Amino acid sequence: MKWDRKEIAQFAGVLGGAFLLSGYIRYSIQGEWLTLNKSLLIAGGVLLLAAIVVGFGSIIGFFSQRSSKLGTNTAILGLAVLVIIGLANFVGYRHHKRFDLTSEKLYTLSDQSKKIASGLKNDVTVIHFSKEPDTPLSDLMTEYRSVNPRIKFQNFDPQEKPEIAKRYGVTRMGETVLASGDKTEHLDSGFRSQASEEDITSTLLKLTRDTVKTVCFVTGHGEKGLTDNGEDGYSTADAGMKRDGYATKTINLVTENGVPSDCSILVIAGPTQGYFPQEVAFISKYLDGGGKALIMVDPETEPKLDDVFKAWNVNVGQNVVIDASGVGRLFGAGPAIPLVAEYGSSPITKGFQGSMTFFPLARTVSVADKGKSDPQDTELLKTSQRSFTIPNLNQKEVKYDPKTDTMGPLSLGVSASKTGEKAGRLVVIGDSDFASNKANSLQRNGDLFYNTINWLAQDENLISIRPKSATNRRVSLTEGQASGLRWLDLIFLPGLVLVSGIYIWWKRR
Repeated sequence: MKWDRKEIAQFAGVLGGAFLLSGYIRYSIQGEWLTLNKSLLIAGGVLLLAAIVVGFGSIIGFFSQRSSKLGTNTAILGLAVLVIIGLANFVGYRHHKRFDLTSEKLYTLSDQSKKIASGLKNDVTVIHFSKEPDTPLSDLMTEYRSVNPRIKFQNFDPQEKPEIAKRYGVTRMGETVLASGDKTEHLDSGFRSQASEEDITSTLLKLTRDTVKTVCFVTGHGEKGLTDNGEDGYSTADAGMKRDGYATKTINLVTENGVPSDCSILVIAGPTQGYFPQEVAFISKYLDGGGKALIMVDPETEPKLDDVFKAWNVNVGQNVVIDASGVGRLFGAGPAIPLVAEYGSSPITKGFQGSMTFFPLARTVSVADKGKSDPQDTELLKTSQRSFTIPNLNQKEVKYDPKTDTMGPLSLGVSASKTGEKAGRLVVIGDSDFASNKANSLQRNGDLFYNTINWLAQDENLISIRPKSATNRRVSLTEGQASGLRWLDLIFLPGLVLVSGIYIWWKRR
């Protein structure tokens, strides 16, 4: 049997395609460029090229036909569509973008997390030890990696990779470790089954900080307790400071004979009794030496810290602030809980515009002499125009008296900083309950407290709005309302559909 050029070209083309396909399949399975794989691919390429050369005339003749031209156009159009789809997927992969449609932006990293992640100078690897990949954690780490590619995520089964688990001191399934160079930190998610954004961000802080700053809370005069889990306690604030990478402790100025040298920040949280002159001198000396302090004084108390306030150009009023605007009632707050929605220009309150803070029982704190340039004072918190002061709460009727009271807007807090070699910082707020366990989670109350600590510690990179939690949107119904909904769902709506159907059938028959 004699073959013509067309048949030889067809045979060579089929055989060349088979060789190419075989060589690629063998490589895909073996993962190596073995000699046989290379030989199959080379032979296939040579045969395909020979088929094109030998059958070139037939190929030209085929594409000259009208049906072939239409088929070629269709093939080119299909190929163009595939190329466009491929390019779109490539661009989408290289420029990852997600849209968070929740009202609280629960699935978007907070400003604080973005600041900390973007500021990383060294590679950080987040290692999760589990049989199955943690999908929520993996999705969360995708957000971190989009901010800084230095952050990497890995998942290992500790039973398959016991040497890796041993290297990082992992003893149980589900543990997560953050590693950077020779430093490692085990992620602590508390009682939660899954790691949250707060857990990752706080562990990043611990891992990358060279030194740990200590926040010292003064005791001995009825101040709020760091370990107090009650409504008035500060255990929530204590946990928040530790998440930000700070160490906390309590001190007594008398027994310590001053402010200890390891105190990076001094906090006085709502004393109910006055300080001794010796203690006031200790506080003044600490601030004059470049110390940083937060003093929160509640109304109808006398802490006897006037010498400190005067030296820092701060005026603390002997009054109680009343908010008559009625806005606070929408959030369950009465007139003795002023609402603040206007903020001074300060790193502490940056980004607070459009949000609110609440102050259960507050007094005014303002700049005494606004003409002074040192210290540099800023009034941080302003109440509404419908707020006013009263001397105290021991009155039968709470109302504004123009002879003794002051009309709003009123200042509830001041930040002050001194320049020079020993540049101290001081923040005074006319309420300590805003950061207590019962009020810490209200709107931006917690952010105000933590941002103040960050500013005093000169950790401005941490100042931001912190991760959010989902709003409780559950609806509570009375027994009567639940019964009404059942009747509506089981009787009224099906009955309405049935009657409508019968009516339409009757009209059309």
